[in-house]
Amino acid sequence: MIGKDSGKVRGLREAVALVEPGSHVSLGGFSLARNVIAFAHEVIRQGKRGLTLSQSLGGMDTDLLVGAGCADRLIFGGGSLGRFGSLPCIARAIEKREIPVEESSSFAVTSRYLAAALGIPFLPIKSLLGSDLLRALQAGEGAATVREMACPFTGEALLLVRALSPDWAVLHVQMADTDGNVRIYGARGHSVEQARAARRVMAIAEEVVSPALMREHPEWTVLPGHRVDVVVHQPFGAHPTAVFRSYDYDAEALRGYVQAAGDPARFDAYVQQYIHEMGDFAGYLEAVGGARRLETLRADPARGY
Repeated sequence: MIGKDSGKVRGLREAVALVEPGSHVSLGGFSLARNVIAFAHEVIRQGKRGLTLSQSLGGMDTDLLVGAGCADRLIFGGGSLGRFGSLPCIARAIEKREIPVEESSSFAVTSRYLAAALGIPFLPIKSLLGSDLLRALQAGEGAATVREMACPFTGEALLLVRALSPDWAVLHVQMADTDGNVRIYGARGHSVEQARAARRVMAIAEEVVSPALMREHPEWTVLPGHRVDVVVHQPFGAHPTAVFRSYDYDAEALRGYVQAAGDPARFDAYVQQYIHEMGDFAGYLEAVGGARRLETLRADPARGY
């Protein structure tokens, strides 16, 4: 049972309306897991433009937003849809130079979030040294975000990566309470670092519970309520990607997306059919098969998928 509302719980439409055009939005999840699909749909539906998107490992949510023209800049460490292929809209945008892209590595982007979370201007790493990725960053959009130096203690080569502090971090999580305390089961990716780095945090949850229930296992809370500004209750909000212990990915829907996104005209038709014509995310879930279809994706309690 959900306890007394703290004022953080909002509907999806109201929550997305808080994100101003031109904001820097960091998306949680990675590849085929915990993508913020419901958020991406609503951003497209509301016609938000000029966004900077950042993500350690891009997924379908980022691809949707780039394809729909919502993003003016992309900062990420690569990405894919796993066995279903690459991210078609992002690949097309990069090839055609349609938006500025800072592409480095997942670790480098996460390190930038971590620096901001720690309140320091940069962190030293070594993983990009000598790579084509670093040379591309230094010659392009990321030139102001990296510096090479010698360690003052050992003299060894280091790369300094500049802190990255988004306006919003948007995460899809398994559970949140009405005070904003969050649980993420399974692999967290960069979600904790990005949330601590961001000025504001939106948690879109499969389940919203009372603070009393959350306090039964406080050690499972990965983000405390004072760091989370908005909580949205949206079951299956990551569909067609997977949420550990909740549901598996929808292979049929992912194949359909990849086929549509490979061609600009078919992608526009996909967005029209599944986003604009639906009116809300509940309409999308009905369009892809409704409760009967979604129940076939429910996770096995023992395995989590």
